[in-house]
Amino acid sequence: MDGTTPRPGLGRVVVGVDGSPPARTAAMWAAAEAALRGSTLCLVHAADTTAPAPFLPRAEIVSSLQAGRELLDGTAEAVTARHPELTVVTELAEGAAPGSLRRAAALTGTIVVGHRGLGGFSSLLLGSVGLEVAAAATTPVFVVRGAAKPAEGGVVLAAVRDEADMGCARAAAREALLRKAPLRLLHIWGVGLSGGSRAVLRNGGEDIARDHVRALSSVSDRVREEFPELTVHADGQKSHSVPGALVEASRHADLLVAGGRRSPGYLGPTIGRTTLGLLQHALCPVELIPRQGPGHGSTS
Repeated sequence: MDGTTPRPGLGRVVVGVDGSPPARTAAMWAAAEAALRGSTLCLVHAADTTAPAPFLPRAEIVSSLQAGRELLDGTAEAVTARHPELTVVTELAEGAAPGSLRRAAALTGTIVVGHRGLGGFSSLLLGSVGLEVAAAATTPVFVVRGAAKPAEGGVVLAAVRDEADMGCARAAAREALLRKAPLRLLHIWGVGLSGGSRAVLRNGGEDIARDHVRALSSVSDRVREEFPELTVHADGQKSHSVPGALVEASRHADLLVAGGRRSPGYLGPTIGRTTLGLLQHALCPVELIPRQGPGHGSTS
């Protein structure tokens, strides 16, 4: 290690590797993130040999595991060459990818996946493993899009809706501190196109805007109080497309942090339309803060 002390609340960084270019990019990004944190990097390859095992020759299973081990060793060597101070561990899992990553992350780790991959880590589209990891995770998940390593001196962007997104705002503040970067809290509210919506805007548009500004100010004031050393910018705007506005804002960010949301009464894991749009189209890496627990994302 480089002598730094791991930051409170930031566990080890777990990244899935499968040999695809996006997965290699994610592994190097995860290594840079772990180095910033002063924490351990865990490389995980899920061979997923358990489900098809009754139908596969033993020699094929052994070959798959051997290929996975070689992939892990080669990735670890590449990471160490770039970050010699970093502690790197590897895990070859025989189960499915989502469960293997969650087990490796345990209660305090952070999971990193590429935006698409091969085999277990396929393209982040509906039903893919990467999306399943994000939807069911109980610890933060990074989906790496764009740069291969965290940039220092840029802007960390946090999408916030109300005070229930303080968990998201705190996570973004910690990432901004790691990067010595300013934090931008962005609150976007949707503007409908129906006749009823137009009437509301005519009769009470100013009141609606004040309510949204008040919600943003409440979050930004608390962040500034908890992180006095951090430069915090707070912006609120209305848009016909909340996901589209956040994607456009990500063009100027090194990292976009968003909280998970679910509708009241919904049972089971889910990712809302806005979050799905960010995971599929953001122009920088996205950190998704899990919805479980207080302060980890408001209901929509």
